[in-house]
Amino acid sequence: MQLPPAILLIGPTASGKTALAFELATRLPCDIVSVDSAQVFRDMDIGTAKPDAATLARFPHRLIDLITPEERYSAAAFRSDALREMAAITAAGRIPLLVGGTMLYVKALREGLADLPQADATLRATIDAEAAEHGWPALHEELARFDPETAARLKPNDAQRIQRAVEVLRLSGRTLGSFFAEQKTAAPPFRILTLALVPGDRGVLHQRIGERFDAMLAAGLVDEVKMLRGKYRLDAGLPSMRCVGYRQAWEMLEGRIPLAELRDRGVFATRQFAKRQLTWLKDMDDLQIIDPLATDPMAAVFAAVDTHLAP
Repeated sequence: MQLPPAILLIGPTASGKTALAFELATRLPCDIVSVDSAQVFRDMDIGTAKPDAATLARFPHRLIDLITPEERYSAAAFRSDALREMAAITAAGRIPLLVGGTMLYVKALREGLADLPQADATLRATIDAEAAEHGWPALHEELARFDPETAARLKPNDAQRIQRAVEVLRLSGRTLGSFFAEQKTAAPPFRILTLALVPGDRGVLHQRIGERFDAMLAAGLVDEVKMLRGKYRLDAGLPSMRCVGYRQAWEMLEGRIPLAELRDRGVFATRQFAKRQLTWLKDMDDLQIIDPLATDPMAAVFAAVDTHLAP
């Protein structure tokens, strides 16, 4: 029997994924599944560009608002949750439409995951304490001594990824690469059409990113971070507060950067994030590339979708 269809719409931040997804969901019997590691956090709405209540009433999203900003969510958890939601959507006679820009989640869904050691809260706390005392570059140097391949891919201040790589190294005595080399491809039980939005003009994407961050600031991003700090027990090392925008607002509230620099630092960090997303896309196979800045990108999207859904 032919596998049921699914659509995966991915691309860098501010590339227009949301608008195209809503157009698809308007014209086709699609249910949206979020592929966004920031939108899983409750009460983090402005800085994650989460749809408002009226939009969610019209276009319900699965896999948003799953956990508090105090908690952690993994690519493995996403894959399990996404496959469950996709099965439920298919059983209802509809088409799963997965939308987002968390490329690690995309890779996990399409290819499966390496059998990495489970997270160890005590060891993570120790690593975070070492980073607080000596700085993440010092942990990066440790990683470079024992796992130079992974260290070469990470920037010295990439706290989240350095933490995980060092954690795996200390828990198992093995490098991340050795686990990935053993990874078995586990394709999901769906015919997935992967549409990748790749803007042809990087300058326009940068302009959009600036406008988007300005809109977040105007909507109250800083006040949102103040609220989160008051409501939850947070620290700068949590994945929620490492999200672009939140990290810069946190640093400003802590007095580490002046308010006058918040906007420029947030925009720069978002541009760097988009650059990393585009790098991920270059390394992925079986994509249908669409330029969202073209005259009629929706026509290209529907041409690809119509072909994919044809009996």
